[in-house]
Amino acid sequence: MYTAPLKDIQFVLNHVADINKVTAAINRQDDITPDLVDAVLTEAGKLAADVIAPTNHTGDQTGSRHHEDGRVTTPAGFAEAYQAMAEGGWTAMDAAEEYGGQNMPMVVSSMVNEIWQSANMAFALCHLLTQGQVYALQKSASEEQKNLYLPPMLEGRWTGTMNLTEPQAGTDLAAIKTKAVKTESDALGTHYRISGQKIYITYGEHDMAENIIHLVLARTPDAPEGVKGISVFIVPKFLVNADGSLGERNDVHCVSIEKKLGIKGSPTAVLSYGDNEGAVGYLVGEENRGLEIMFGMMNHARFSVGLQGLAVSERALQQAIGYAMDRKQGTPLGGQSGDAIINHPDVLRIITTMKAEIEAMRALAAVGGAAMDLAHGGAEADRAFWDERAALLVPIIKGWLTERSLAVTSLGVQVHGGMGFIEETGAAQHYRDARILPIYEGTTAIQANDLVFRKTLRDEGKAVFTFLDEIDAEMITLAGNDHPVVASAAMAVTDALADARLAINHILSSANDPRRSAVSGSNYVMLMGYLAGGWLMARSAAKAAEQLEADGADENFLNAKLVTADSYMGHALPQVMALARSILAGDDAVLAMRPDWLQG
Repeated sequence: MYTAPLKDIQFVLNHVADINKVTAAINRQDDITPDLVDAVLTEAGKLAADVIAPTNHTGDQTGSRHHEDGRVTTPAGFAEAYQAMAEGGWTAMDAAEEYGGQNMPMVVSSMVNEIWQSANMAFALCHLLTQGQVYALQKSASEEQKNLYLPPMLEGRWTGTMNLTEPQAGTDLAAIKTKAVKTESDALGTHYRISGQKIYITYGEHDMAENIIHLVLARTPDAPEGVKGISVFIVPKFLVNADGSLGERNDVHCVSIEKKLGIKGSPTAVLSYGDNEGAVGYLVGEENRGLEIMFGMMNHARFSVGLQGLAVSERALQQAIGYAMDRKQGTPLGGQSGDAIINHPDVLRIITTMKAEIEAMRALAAVGGAAMDLAHGGAEADRAFWDERAALLVPIIKGWLTERSLAVTSLGVQVHGGMGFIEETGAAQHYRDARILPIYEGTTAIQANDLVFRKTLRDEGKAVFTFLDEIDAEMITLAGNDHPVVASAAMAVTDALADARLAINHILSSANDPRRSAVSGSNYVMLMGYLAGGWLMARSAAKAAEQLEADGADENFLNAKLVTADSYMGHALPQVMALARSILAGDDAVLAMRPDWLQG
């Protein structure tokens, strides 16, 4: 079972991310009202619980199937669930109104996307990739291409993919060999004939939509070497006529789908382009600008994958709580015979710390979505600031949320004991599903390099220190709060800020030695994640204490918020100090290791 955590999402939106301030800044306060947001979240929760979530465990058990004729069938219920999403307008939430979208702010859609991903992450990947392609096309495609391809995707009739990886080209996109040769022109533009092979293509072939639009990286014959010679092309599964109707099958076929550790319900395809005359593709933007265009989609996708880390953690938490409330084993210390295992101190510790980290994750995701909204639609004078802030937060959100999802889902298995190791309970599925998250859309090391080199060294720490200064100022205010949990949390975050500054200055001092700067990058991502989580949990505690004073306050919910904030400060935030010490003292030990010594 899955129940959308609507109460916590609403608290985060209203009191932590301050959605009213965001909508006012982007001039949407009249149409994105609190009542509308609550209705959107409530209806999303119903669809997720009633239609999507029941397909999660069965989809994992059966997986998608590749047939000899190249067709791929998804697990039972997937196609019907996607149709239900389309009929409800959920596939159009983020997009611009002129193409049939609802232009919902990211701060809202991010929380809705959490709900989809919690309900069934393997299923919701199709929507995630389609959203990313819509984002890229809106930004970079011609008006003719937008008008032709976007409306059917927003209606849920077509879906989208991202085609980067090849057998010899993973992170190193400079090694791409897929070719694009310019041929004739028609009413839709100049044809290119695409030939090559792409791997790891999520929903590259499936039975949930009538057409699939592939966004493909390829090289033209006279392109420069390396990443500067990459272009991006729209390659539909079925060719599209000028009036939007479907034509003949394009020369792109699914060779196989991967057998995977997790997300088994989603087909991960190997696609072959150009087995015959070459797949027809249409250039997006200019030749040799493909990587720049695709990075826009990838940045959106990285934020969305961070949301997946939050989502699968929430699903694991709900299952662990349900099991711990029902399971009776032994007599808890200070309890009675027949008490459920939730009363055992260690089980209570595990679940409380899981909940605390998830609340911090959710708050950071919402704040990241708000930053994107302000960068896109806020006051012109402020957009550069918010663009910089969003760019700083994305690698932290992607890296920290996904890495911690491994620990949180593992703890969910632990709560189940031996039954967690048995597939029948479903607890192991969340653990397996989470394992892909720190890998795809840029590994944690890629996020670390981004944070170190582009977001810290490039401006000599200006953006990150501005961020820390803002947190510091807020904590100074909260340290004077009358509630002891709030004041204590603020002081704990202030101490963590001092550790973070030492670590960042150490990284800055290594600017002339790239290997030394990079070696602590992953620890830096995690440090910043724990710190940002502490900042927002202190804010959350202050808002909960404030709400407790209001008439009709939900005392149980708000007191739980204070306890989870306190728990975060005691169990999660100390990792900032530990990681800072590793950054300050760990460079030499790692760099002194010679690879040939590791072979024994």
